[in-house]
Amino acid sequence: MSSGAAELNDFKIIKEGEAEILMHAKNEVFFNKAQVNNRDISIAVLRTFISKRKEEHEAYLSRKTKSTQRTGENDAVECVAQESSEPPAEVEKPNGDCQAPCETSQEEPCSTIEDSTKSVQRNGLPELKAPRVLEALSASGLRALRYAREVEGIGQVVALDNDKASVEACLRNIKFNGSVACSKVESHLADARVYMLTHPKEFDVVDLDPYGSPSVFLDSAVQSVVDGGLLMCTATDMAVLCGGNGEVCYSKYGSYPLRGKYCHEMALRILLASIESHANRYKRYIVPVLSVQMDFYIRVFVRIYSSASAMKNTPLKLSYVYQCTGCDSFHLQPIGRTVTKNTSTRYLPGFGPVVPQECTDCGKKYNMGGPIWSAPIHDEEWVNSILVGVKSMKDRYPAYDRISAVLTTISEELPDVPLFLSLHNLCATLKCTSPSAVIFRSAVLNAGYRISGTHVNPLGLKTDAPMDVIWDIMRCWVKNHPVKAQPPEQPGSMLTRPFFLQANFARAVASLSKAQAKKVARFLPNPERHWGPKLRAGRQITSKHVSLLGAEAVNGSLRHHDSEEPEGKRQKMEHNTSDS
Repeated sequence: MSSGAAELNDFKIIKEGEAEILMHAKNEVFFNKAQVNNRDISIAVLRTFISKRKEEHEAYLSRKTKSTQRTGENDAVECVAQESSEPPAEVEKPNGDCQAPCETSQEEPCSTIEDSTKSVQRNGLPELKAPRVLEALSASGLRALRYAREVEGIGQVVALDNDKASVEACLRNIKFNGSVACSKVESHLADARVYMLTHPKEFDVVDLDPYGSPSVFLDSAVQSVVDGGLLMCTATDMAVLCGGNGEVCYSKYGSYPLRGKYCHEMALRILLASIESHANRYKRYIVPVLSVQMDFYIRVFVRIYSSASAMKNTPLKLSYVYQCTGCDSFHLQPIGRTVTKNTSTRYLPGFGPVVPQECTDCGKKYNMGGPIWSAPIHDEEWVNSILVGVKSMKDRYPAYDRISAVLTTISEELPDVPLFLSLHNLCATLKCTSPSAVIFRSAVLNAGYRISGTHVNPLGLKTDAPMDVIWDIMRCWVKNHPVKAQPPEQPGSMLTRPFFLQANFARAVASLSKAQAKKVARFLPNPERHWGPKLRAGRQITSKHVSLLGAEAVNGSLRHHDSEEPEGKRQKMEHNTSDS
């Protein structure tokens, strides 16, 4: 067998979407099949971004054109006034040049100005260039190749990695994908942080998808995006963000997490608050368009703008969280507030505290976490546009079922309600049987409040009802479904307290969302076993990784490793075994 054929046998072809990559049998370059959901939803957002960007540019050109026309009309009026008041010797142009007087009617100068306005619109106004994309941590380059081959109207895609083997693999895959990839994608061996710092405001889209925490890349990433550009960021260190190591989370993201049922949504809001903090240092701020928790990671899509005045609103978008240690009650403490008088606005510290030392519902103490992003984490118009685009091109998304289900659930979330409740946890506190989600939703709606599901947890419920209303509803439920009395030191002893709201459990019309009414699948199971994080590139696969990768993958890797051992070494091992 020739050496070329032997080398080719060391690779396998992996196809995803319209891109194909060559992956070495060794774990030299990181690749995770489960991230197809991540890549698909990124492509969907990128397509919507290009469309929105084009609409915004056309609106900008329209405003400029109207402004130029108004300026031209004013100049024409001044020209007519000069003709009527001065002798017709010379007419001075705005630029200082002189010309012969107009011998035609007074309407002629206006038509001349309109013609010049049209030429300015054609020649003077900037044209919209194709967006440049930076994939800061490219590994095999699959994501960059999919962007280049599948997203219409995309410009240059720059793929970076500081690992030599990854860059070689990326260059190999670029050639393997043909002329389109070769013309649009370029790969560089560089530290992403240094590259982004030395290319400020050069990229319309920056994609961060590191193995672990993105915290060390955020400061340079927010500087590398143009005004109005898009930053796409993934975090896979969920144990840290969800409260497993709160002190580590604080050191990386500047926020302290709490271990509630809402911990995954809190992780999203911690990441958004961290990005906003980094952006504020450079008089910039973020506008989230989509924030997703999927599989074993979170991913946020934010637009970045520059404005020293708009940046002052940041404290209004951040809050601390008080979580009761006994029951599921939580309360938000805004960091800032505004006072408006006439036309002036003053920015002041937020009023507090919002809670006493002990919980008014169960008498236990509070844990305090945050600060978190308490403003909306999605843009409803963007989410609907992304969902429509995905449904219109379902054949081009390998993970269509999963991402359409997630986007459908997000489109029905209450956008202005941070965090959520767990109905099962409420019932566990009271040690009562659980009402169905429809009955509980109906009670909240009949009380005059809003309620929705959440894409983070199939049992989670978002509502703007205060916690005392929630507990009153549960007390009414327990009154109809009695339970044993609990000791006074237990949180469930709150049942003995009087309730002020008489809950109405009659089924409300809006107790089911549109997707639920149509029986649209919203939470899908994993497509295969061991669908989760994979080993970091370069680590040798051993038998202890069976639970992570599966027996088949581990055995295949071990067989490949054994076949690579030198013949003399294998014979020596076999000889030693036979002697023993």
